[in-house]
Amino acid sequence: MKIGTHDGVFHCDEVLACFMLKSLPAYKEAEIVRTRDAEKLKDCNIVVDVGATFDHEKKRYDHHQREFTDTLSTLRPELGDKYKIKLSSAGLIYTYYGEDVIQQIAPKDAPLSKDNLQIIYKKVYENFIEEIDAIDNGVPMTQEEPKYNIRTHLSRRVGRLNPEWNSKQVIDINEIFKKAMILVSEEFLYTVNYFISVWLPARDYVKTALEDRHRVHKSGQILEFTERFPWKEHLFDLENEMGIGHEIKYVLFNDKPKSWRIQAVPLEPTSFVTRKPLHKSWWGVRDELLSDVSGIEGCIFCHSTGFIGGNVTREGALEMAVKSLEAES
Repeated sequence: MKIGTHDGVFHCDEVLACFMLKSLPAYKEAEIVRTRDAEKLKDCNIVVDVGATFDHEKKRYDHHQREFTDTLSTLRPELGDKYKIKLSSAGLIYTYYGEDVIQQIAPKDAPLSKDNLQIIYKKVYENFIEEIDAIDNGVPMTQEEPKYNIRTHLSRRVGRLNPEWNSKQVIDINEIFKKAMILVSEEFLYTVNYFISVWLPARDYVKTALEDRHRVHKSGQILEFTERFPWKEHLFDLENEMGIGHEIKYVLFNDKPKSWRIQAVPLEPTSFVTRKPLHKSWWGVRDELLSDVSGIEGCIFCHSTGFIGGNVTREGALEMAVKSLEAES
């Protein structure tokens, strides 16, 4: 088996494309042939980032042709129309082989379900591959001139492995290409494993809490977690998927022994403006004074903006949530 790509200066997209292919059983032992010789490329089983041809059936994945405009959404319309960045060779390989690559990385004793695989597939694209596509195709992050440049991203680090123009050293560029594959593999594997082992369990935890929300309080507007973990992104995604709107107002979680938190859900995951802040008369009040003002035992604090508060017990935190929910403002 032979994987063909261009010779000369290498870039992050074809390095990553080659790594993903070699993660698959069919190409695990494949030789990487770096050339622009059309006859040598014809002898390759699959070709990426060279050859001026995109043809999935013939396993040719170049994106440099003038007429090439495909995105993940145009080639995989079932994923929705949000993916509008033109694909690089890495994006093309991920489009067609990404699910298989992810399953190769997933724990063998717990392969991902079809639904979870698609969820992870999209998150890895959004949080890793899309950046590579955009940088390789020269897509700016903003319409305005950026106030500073980021020069330590993966594409730049891969680029730095190429020999400098004035280097006098005799370098085997194919060996350097292998080092570049190791570099991208570390980043890619971290990203996939993070979404499988850390991000997905958190999502499942939030989903379970949403399904059980009426057991916490009859309103269904208060969620309960037994520990602190990143929940905001999942909550917003799952509210939309489950069709429940933005009805969740507060989240309870156990911060540490004898310390429960009541947090108001923000309007957006990164916002401090909340859907319904804690009771306004509590803002900035602490300890015994807060217990006196609220009529709730065990109060610890209420933030000066009302986005979070604390109580020594779960029952006290829940009572704080309920009284805030029932408050007029």
